[in-house]
Amino acid sequence: MSADVSVRLAWPDDSARIAAVQREHWVRTYASTVDPAELEALDESVMAQRWAQLISAPRDARMRTLVALERAALRGFALVHPCHDPDADQVRDAEIGEFVVSADHQREGHGSRLLHACVDTVRADGFERAVWWVSPTDDALRSWLVASGWDADGAHREFAGATGPLKQVRLHTMLT
Repeated sequence: MSADVSVRLAWPDDSARIAAVQREHWVRTYASTVDPAELEALDESVMAQRWAQLISAPRDARMRTLVALERAALRGFALVHPCHDPDADQVRDAEIGEFVVSADHQREGHGSRLLHACVDTVRADGFERAVWWVSPTDDALRSWLVASGWDADGAHREFAGATGPLKQVRLHTMLT
């Protein structure tokens, strides 16, 4: 493992690599629950354009994209923003809306650095609590988050999937 690893705010030039990592993650994660044709139709160039727009002109000044790097190579990314859940306070509650580390670079510390940077970023923006929607069947992610100080808060949601509902549970952590 190289000592030259870091996390920083994303630049618009990072958009294509963010889109590639996101698409790879979505195909791998949702292959059994989303129509394969929908996953195949994901256009990386369109995704990259959306990321460039989001990074260049976020809808809220507290919406930030962070990237985990090894030297200059992007290994993961995260998106943090005010939480828009009906029971949330957008001044007090932040959300980790996307958090992906490339499958080829997991368990190398990029996720931990990225998570710490997310927490530091939303804390610096004045948020008091952070939430994160996760799959109830992703035991590895949930275990890691619980060990990192996150806990379920009882909220859950479902989305329609090709093979049935996609379920999520909400985890939270206090930042103060």
